[in-house]
Amino acid sequence: MAGSRGREHLINCSSCGRRLPRGKAVSYERRVVFSTDTRTADDVKYFDTHTEHYCPSCGKSKGIYEKKKRQAMRKYNTG
Repeated sequence: MAGSRGREHLINCSSCGRRLPRGKAVSYERRVVFSTDTRTADDVKYFDTHTEHYCPSCGKSKGIYEKKKRQAMRKYNTG
């Protein structure tokens, strides 16, 4: 890539708010489900994914590394 040199963009940690370069951040994709409270045939559900970025210390304390490791092993064993 031609634009990969120079300063990386800074992002905020989703947990503690620390500013860090994007290359050092741990990105984790969360799936969120919004639904109506009624359990009928016309129940409306909306699925959305959010990409959250964590600093290495928050990723370690929240167990994000272990979750990513389990996801990778699951993908490796099934594929």
